Amino acid sequence: MHVREVLAVSVRALAANKLRSVLTALGLVIGNASVILVVTISLTSTELILEQIRGIGSNVIWAYYEAGSRDSDQVQNDFVNLADVEALRTALAGRIVAATSVMASNDFLTVNGKPQELAVQGSDEYYPRVRNLAILSGRFMDAGEVTGRAKVAMLTEKLARDLYGSQSAAIGQVMKLKDFQFTVIGTFKERTPTFGLSELGERTVIIPITVLKYFVRVERIDPVYIQARRAQDVGPLTLDVRRILESRHRPGARYFVDNLGPILDTAQQIGTLLTLVLILVSLIALVISGIGIMNIMLVTVTERTREVGLRMALGASRREVMLQFLAEATMLSVAGGLLGMLIGLAIPLIGRYFAEGLAIRISWISVAVSFLVSFAVGLTFGYLPAKRAASLSPTEALRYE
Repeated sequence: MHVREVLAVSVRALAANKLRSVLTALGLVIGNASVILVVTISLTSTELILEQIRGIGSNVIWAYYEAGSRDSDQVQNDFVNLADVEALRTALAGRIVAATSVMASNDFLTVNGKPQELAVQGSDEYYPRVRNLAILSGRFMDAGEVTGRAKVAMLTEKLARDLYGSQSAAIGQVMKLKDFQFTVIGTFKERTPTFGLSELGERTVIIPITVLKYFVRVERIDPVYIQARRAQDVGPLTLDVRRILESRHRPGARYFVDNLGPILDTAQQIGTLLTLVLILVSLIALVISGIGIMNIMLVTVTERTREVGLRMALGASRREVMLQFLAEATMLSVAGGLLGMLIGLAIPLIGRYFAEGLAIRISWISVAVSFLVSFAVGLTFGYLPAKRAASLSPTEALRYE
C-alpha cells in the first residue's frame, strides 16, 4: 500500500465514526491548548514580575552604613556622607549613569485640618532618573537649584491631592517646611510601587539635599544609589562601591551594598519552576488522552476483525495492517493536536488586543513541542492496537462474528 492509500483509508475509517473520533481527539485538543497556554501565561507573568522589579530602578546598586562601633561619635563618622557620594562619582565615572543620594528628616504639616508628620527627604537632580520616578505634573529640581540651595519642593501624588486637591493644583503653591517657605514645582510617583518598603512613602516631600543638610544634626546618606551603564557591570560595581566606602572610613565600619540581581534571579527561578510544573500537569492530560486513543483503537480493531481478515486473505501483509491502524491513531492524535495548537495560539493573540501595555509572550518552542508530543502520543498509544490487529489470524478473523 502506498502512503497516499494508507492515509485515504485512515480518513474514511475515522469519518465512519465521526462522533467517536471527535470525542477521542478532544483530549488532545485540550492537552495541546493547555501546554501552549500555560507556557504563555507563565512566561508573561514571569516577565511582568521581572519588569516590575526592574521598574524600581534599572541596573541600580544601593548602599548605606550597616554597623560599626558603639561609640556615638565614631558611628557618626562612619555614616555615608556627601563627600563619599562625590568620591563614588569620580572613581566610577564612565561606568555609571549617575549616583544620587537620599538624606532623611521629618516635619509636621496640617493635612486635612489635622497636623501630620511628613517625611522630608533631600536629594539631587539625578534622583528621578536613577529611581525611575514618574513626574505627574510640573518638573523635578535641576542642578542649578541643587547647587544654589533653592527653596523648592516636590510632592508625592497622594500628598499633593490631600493638600491641594490635585497634582496640577499643587504647582506653584507655597508650603512651610523647617520654618522656611518652599515653592512646590512638581509632583511624582514611583513607576513601580514599593508599598513603603523604600525610602518613599505616601506623604513624602523632596527638597534639595544641599538645603536639608542644614536642618539635620548629622550628615547621613541613607541610601546612596548608583546606576550602572550596563547590566553586566552591576556585579563588579557592587564590589567596587563597598571597597570605596570601606576605604574612606575607619576599619570595622560595615556597609550594606546590594543590587536587584539576587531578587531578579530568584524571580526567574520561580517562574521557570512554575512553568515546568504547569507543563507537567498539561503533559499528564496528553498522556490520559493517549490512553483514550489506545482504548478506542482497541475497540476499533475488535469491530473491524473481519475486515482485517479479508485484507490479509487478499494479500495484505501483517506490516501493512499494522501500518494502517498505526496511521489512524497518529492521524487522530495529530488532528487533535493541531486543533489544540490553533486554540492555544488564538487565545493569546486575541488577548493582545484587550490587554494593552501587557506583553503577552508566545513560546514557539512550546508549539513545536506540543506538536511533537501529539505525534509521539499517536505512535506510542497506537502501537499496541496496531500490533494486535497485525497479529490476528486471517482464518480466525474471517470467522469472527
